[in-house]
Amino acid sequence: MLVSVICWALIMLGCMLGARYFVHMLQLESYQLDGYMRWLKARGMRHWVSYVGGGALFSVLDIVVRLLMRGQPDAAAGGAAVSIAAVFALTSFMHMKALAAQSQKKPLAFTPRVKRLYGYLGGVFALLAAICVLLGVGYLPYALMPLAVWAGAYAAQPGEQHINNGFFRDAQRRLAERPDLIRIGITGSYGKTSTKFTLKTLLDEKYNVLATPSSFNTPMGVTRIIREQLKPEHEIFLAEMGARHVGDIKEMCELVHPTIGVMTSIGPQHLETFGSIENVAATKNELIEALPANGKAFFAADGGWLDKLYARASCEKYRAGLTRDKMYMRAEGLTVGPEGSSFTLVCDDGGRVECHTRLLGRHNIQNITLSAAVAHRLGVTMEQLASGISKLEPVPHRLQIIPGAAGKIVIDDAFNSNPAGAAAAMDVLASFEGLRCVVTPGMVELGEREYELNCEFGRQMARACEAAVLLGRKRSEPIRKGLIEAGFNEKNIFVVDSLDAAMPILGALGADVTLFENDLPDNYAE
Repeated sequence: MLVSVICWALIMLGCMLGARYFVHMLQLESYQLDGYMRWLKARGMRHWVSYVGGGALFSVLDIVVRLLMRGQPDAAAGGAAVSIAAVFALTSFMHMKALAAQSQKKPLAFTPRVKRLYGYLGGVFALLAAICVLLGVGYLPYALMPLAVWAGAYAAQPGEQHINNGFFRDAQRRLAERPDLIRIGITGSYGKTSTKFTLKTLLDEKYNVLATPSSFNTPMGVTRIIREQLKPEHEIFLAEMGARHVGDIKEMCELVHPTIGVMTSIGPQHLETFGSIENVAATKNELIEALPANGKAFFAADGGWLDKLYARASCEKYRAGLTRDKMYMRAEGLTVGPEGSSFTLVCDDGGRVECHTRLLGRHNIQNITLSAAVAHRLGVTMEQLASGISKLEPVPHRLQIIPGAAGKIVIDDAFNSNPAGAAAAMDVLASFEGLRCVVTPGMVELGEREYELNCEFGRQMARACEAAVLLGRKRSEPIRKGLIEAGFNEKNIFVVDSLDAAMPILGALGADVTLFENDLPDNYAE
């Protein structure tokens, strides 16, 4: 009996150690079980195979040793069984360390939620290990590792939801105590974070503003900022609202209760979860539908879905953009170069002001006009807008210019690439002179159109650069196809497995301008 208990404990320890990799992937999928299973089917199988192999190896070894030890004293047989279990735990530890030592863009964060998850996993592995030890296949749980992690996360859901609901209600209470607070919601398929930072900079000319940092755009992310950072002196709260499923924006609005809604874009982002562009548009429009009768809605003029949603909106509404069509705020005479962008900001009320910004790309100017429209309606003057625009700094990893050695230039556009942003990045790259190189793994979460849109991305690249370094042999295939279709020199296309493998190639190329377009997280590694 004692031997069985010791073996059970060692097997359970080995499984808990081995779970780390799959817990990390679950965290990168935002603890969404459907996303975790999609990752497992698409990219996780190669790692699962190593766990199946390990579990099978030790199971066979255990059976063989037990057969060989038949007729031997119980102490000898028990010692052999414990030794195998100890070697298993040690091997699992070494496997965990080897996976953790691999280059990681975003390592596993041992948050309170992860610690609670490990508590549930302990229960799952304790039960599995006990059953399997009794059946004589004690190492089977290791082979079932990713499914065991799924089971632990599933079991944890009710408790996590209860905790989240408590935080959510507390944030709602804090906002309810601030009826004076101007609340602005910003959503869109892309451009949310850039527009949020731009709008905050412009509003800072007149107001004390709290904006959700970085890409904090989930209910729990926004809840955390409200509970930890909202102060009595804040006059405006800017909340970025992200979504992957229908109803996500509605949930955010039930928290924030915005009086102003800002729509940056509608595009084929997260089609894997939305299913269709119509669902994307309907979900983003949940922000406008949540506005009160006296609310204000602001739309980027895109000539597509946003124009349709603008026409449908029944509240006070405004459009902004780069065209000469009638709209509340627009940019005229735009000139773009390596040093930045200059234009005339024109308001429908007759105001005009000359502006210059270090930001590059037409999409950034679109974001500026949209932000200027909101700020101007809140009393920021045209002169204050020009002052704020001159202070805008590139958002990290979004067309950020980084001067290199010997006059070389790096353009960091590594954050979450999308079709519109990638096209804008190619326009910016084309404005530079010299040998130009693009480093990219392509775009993801575009649903059934992913291959088609990455192929078009390759055709756009062919017009903007002289060398292309593609990351991921399978994922980059449509980009390579698009490059070749556009007449790009195949000798200047380099396909590698990772960014680390690309560095020697970049060193040998010595490009004058290198653009890093998109940087996929570890759960997209091939």
